[in-house]
Amino acid sequence: MNTIRSRKTMSISALPLLALLGLGAAVGGCAYGGVATTPDGTVIIARNGLLGTLRKVYICKLAGTALSCVESTGEP
Repeated sequence: MNTIRSRKTMSISALPLLALLGLGAAVGGCAYGGVATTPDGTVIIARNGLLGTLRKVYICKLAGTALSCVESTGEP
């Protein structure tokens, strides 16, 4: 009888943890990005969050093996 009660208690306490993990996966899983290059060798990296709320664009220049990026301040 105690094992049934302890399993039920454990499953009830695990429910909020699973709900929190599911919510985190739904919010973080909706982020997406894109990469494009220009003829002069510039790399443009776009990152978008859930429903476009965390929209950022980075302009990157390649110099050998180094990559230097600057966040774009204008509208993407």
